[in-house]
Amino acid sequence: MKLRVIVTGATGMVGEGVLLECLGHSEVEEVLSISRKPSGISHPKLREILHSDFQNLAPIADHLTGYNACFFCLGVSSVGMKEPEYRRLTYDLTLHFAQTLLPRNPALTFCYVSGAGTDGTLKSRQMWARVKGETENTLLKLGFQDAYMFRPGFLRATPGQQHVLSYYKYFGWLFPVLRTVTPNYASTLTELGQAMIRVAQRGYLRKVLEVPDIVLLGKR
Repeated sequence: MKLRVIVTGATGMVGEGVLLECLGHSEVEEVLSISRKPSGISHPKLREILHSDFQNLAPIADHLTGYNACFFCLGVSSVGMKEPEYRRLTYDLTLHFAQTLLPRNPALTFCYVSGAGTDGTLKSRQMWARVKGETENTLLKLGFQDAYMFRPGFLRATPGQQHVLSYYKYFGWLFPVLRTVTPNYASTLTELGQAMIRVAQRGYLRKVLEVPDIVLLGKR
């Protein structure tokens, strides 16, 4: 099945890495990137919509029809943020986007990037883990043809990426060590992007994917 994919967050490290995998994959025929700023990438498969307010998708809703996969990579750090604001920018924003897509794309597979440590039981002492967990739980019940929650840990950027978190530039050399010492915590953005493409095409036995699942599915 050829994929027509919506990608969010392409000006962030995760979203850019996933976007590059989509553009280089022969089974992805079209990619729509929705972000606040230009991605800086030009490709025959790629169409971009710049939209500043993800809490109000009405102005672009008519352009969100005809896709069979969404790779939702948009996210914010919880550092220094109170729970109501983090919840608004995580749970509320993600669900608004998903609920806008659902009636327009009944055969769509929704893939959401949360993170290692996300707590689906909502009992964690860490605020971000509970909010992400609730976001995952709600997405899985929303009614998409299929939905998968991805929980990456430490990620190695794809060579040539423009948008890489500053501390990854300094600590990226640690990746081989982490891969050996803590294999359940380290993966590459190439593996994440390939895993998302694979589950959108073929499905997977688990709806919540931890790092070992991502590494397994991300093998080319």
